[in-house]
Amino acid sequence: MLVIDDVQRIAAPELDYLRLLADAPTTQTSPVLCGAGAERTLARAPALASRVLTWQQVARLGGAQVTTVLRPFHPLWDAATDAHLLHADATYAKGNFRTWAKITSHAYASLARTPGAVVDRALLSGACSRLGPTL
Repeated sequence: MLVIDDVQRIAAPELDYLRLLADAPTTQTSPVLCGAGAERTLARAPALASRVLTWQQVARLGGAQVTTVLRPFHPLWDAATDAHLLHADATYAKGNFRTWAKITSHAYASLARTPGAVVDRALLSGACSRLGPTL
C-alpha cells in the first residue's frame, strides 16, 4: 500500500506515473490517494480515476471516538485521562485527526525535552499552543 496525502497538489504527469505504477504487472502496490479535493484532481486524470475501487470520506471524530481512536494511534495517549483528551479535542482539535497527529508530535517532543513530565492537561495545553493561530 502506498499512501499519498495532499494528492490535490500533484500535477498530471505524476498522476500518470501513479497509474503506470498501479498497472505494472509486477507491482503489488495499491495507491491510497488522500486529501481534500482528491476527486477534482482525479477528474484531471481520467485514466487513473477509472482505476479507483472505492471512495471514502473520513468525518471528524465524535467525542466518544476521540479516546478510542487516539490510544491505538499512539501509546502516548495511554497515559492520558479521557477528560484531558476530550478537553483538548473540544478546545483545539475539534475532531480533526490531522490536528491530533500534530498534537501527538508536539506532546511527544515535550515529554522528551522534560524529564519526569507526564501527559496531563498542562502538557496537552502546551502541545496545543504550538499549533499556531489557525485551527
